[in-house]
Amino acid sequence: MRDLKYLFAYTVPLSAFISFESVGLGTYTSVFYAFVILPFLDLITGNSAENLSKEDENSKKTNKVFDIMLYLNLPLIFSLLCLVFTKIQTQEYEVYELIGLGLSSGILLATNAINVAHELGHRTSYMERFTAKCLYMPCLYMHFYIEHNFGHHMNVATPNDGATAKYNQSVFSFWVTSVTKQYLDAWKCQLKLLNHQKRSFLSLKNDMLWYHLIQPIYVFGVYYFFSMEVMLFAIAIGVVSFLFLESINYIEHYGLKRFKTASGRYERVQPHHSWNSNFNIGRIVLYELTRHSDHHFKSSKKYQLLNSYEKSPTLPLGYPASILLSFIPPLWFKIMNPLVPEEMKKNNYDNI
Repeated sequence: MRDLKYLFAYTVPLSAFISFESVGLGTYTSVFYAFVILPFLDLITGNSAENLSKEDENSKKTNKVFDIMLYLNLPLIFSLLCLVFTKIQTQEYEVYELIGLGLSSGILLATNAINVAHELGHRTSYMERFTAKCLYMPCLYMHFYIEHNFGHHMNVATPNDGATAKYNQSVFSFWVTSVTKQYLDAWKCQLKLLNHQKRSFLSLKNDMLWYHLIQPIYVFGVYYFFSMEVMLFAIAIGVVSFLFLESINYIEHYGLKRFKTASGRYERVQPHHSWNSNFNIGRIVLYELTRHSDHHFKSSKKYQLLNSYEKSPTLPLGYPASILLSFIPPLWFKIMNPLVPEEMKKNNYDNI
C-alpha cells in the first residue's frame, strides 16, 4: 500500500476540477490548495531523509505501478483542459474568475504535465519520451525537452546554464534570463545533435522544427474547436505553467556553482550542486522532484528510487512555500543567502 502514496499527486488535478466547476472565489481552489494547504501539510507531516533499503530499491525498480501512475496523467490533463475550455466557451465569467481559472490551470499543467513530462523525458523508451512531449505541448514549452536533457544536465551550476539562478538574482529577473536562454540553447543543442548525426537542418529528426509546427497546430486547434477567447486562455495558461516551472528551477539551483578543475573543465555534477527538500507531502505530490540532488547525480534513476544525501544543501521549506518565498525577493535573500556556501558566493568559477 505504501507504493500507492503517489496517488496523492492526483489531488492537484482534483483541486483543478473543483476550480473548473466553481464560480467566484472557488475558481482559485487550486491556488489555495497549492500554496496554503500543501505548505500546511508539509509543516504538520514534517520531512524524512530516509532512503530505501537495497531490497526495497530492487523491488520498486521493476514495479510497473509507479510508471502507470505517471502515464495516467496524459488523459487526465487533456480531459481537464477540455473541461475548462468548454466552461469558458459556454459560460460568462468575471475577469477575476478568469484569472482564478487561469492560475488553477497553470498550476495543474506545471505539476501534472511539465513535472511528469520531465520525469518521462529522462526515460529511454520511445513511448515514454513521446508521452513527455505530448505533456509539454499545452505548456507551449516543448523545446524544454531538448534543452533540459542535452543542455541543463551538462551545464547545471555553471554560467552556461540558463536554468541556474545566480546569487542575488531575483526570481522575476530569472524568468526573463532563463526563458530566453533556454530557448536559444535548445536550438544550439538541436543543431549539435543534427551535426553529430550528419543530418541537415530540414531533417525529419529536427525536433525543434516539429515543435514549432505542433504547438501552433495545438493553439489554432483550440481556436477552431472552441473560440478566440479560449485560444487566448490556452496561450495564457501555457505561459503561467512554464513560469511556475522556472520558479521551480530557480529554487532548485539558486546561487550554487561548480568550479573549474586544473584542466579548465568544470567539476563533475555532485549532490551539493542542487537544493534538496525532504518534506513528505511535497515529495509525493511532485513525484520526488524535490530530491533534486540525486536526480542530477544520476538523471536516469526513476523517481521512486531517488535518495537523500547529507551533503546536499537543503531548502528550509517545501517547494510550494519556497516558491511563494521567492516571490518576495528581499525575504528570499534574507533567508536563503546565508545558506549558500561561502565559496559559491564569489563571482568567479575558478578552482578553489
